[in-house]
Amino acid sequence: MIDWLELAESVISSPWLYAVLIAVSFLDSFLPLIPSEPVVIVAGVYATSGETDIVLVIAATTLGAFLGDCVPYVAGRLLSERILKRLPPGSKRRTAHDWFVRELDSRGGFILVTTRFIPVGRYLATLSTGLVGFPMAKYALFVGFATATWSAYTALTGYLGGVVFQENTLLAIAVGVGLAFVVTGAIEAVRYFLRRRSAVPADATID
Repeated sequence: MIDWLELAESVISSPWLYAVLIAVSFLDSFLPLIPSEPVVIVAGVYATSGETDIVLVIAATTLGAFLGDCVPYVAGRLLSERILKRLPPGSKRRTAHDWFVRELDSRGGFILVTTRFIPVGRYLATLSTGLVGFPMAKYALFVGFATATWSAYTALTGYLGGVVFQENTLLAIAVGVGLAFVVTGAIEAVRYFLRRRSAVPADATID
């Protein structure tokens, strides 16, 4: 198995680094065991010393992530008719399917952008949008924005750590990874709170 972090550090001052960033962010979009965030953070840290270009780091990561997010979407579109035949009208699974379609219609951008920052969430969201036939043009628009913001956030997190701890690269990387976990956890906490709050009126109506 490829050690992506070691590979990135071995070519950190080479143009090949950007090919590594494209590859790792592409694969991480649909393979959960590929660690793209630490690799991007490391590239951001080294940008403070001029060994990498922060703009190119963000651009390469965005490109790879965008192309990678297209893979589960296309897979979902190819499987959608077959899956729909197994969801008879009136069944619980068909009800869940129809609910998700309505959710995407009303706030598809919010779902795709926020789940991009949550490893498991991003895989489920991108595949599901294909399964329910979410329009490709809207998907590309939202995913383009989501991957650009995710790439900028991840790379700049490393860059910030590098600025603060210029004399200690390992500490800068550790701080960058720590910040990434904190922000990801905060996003998930907000999503959980919003789900709980939206469930309260529904429960009150039933009572």
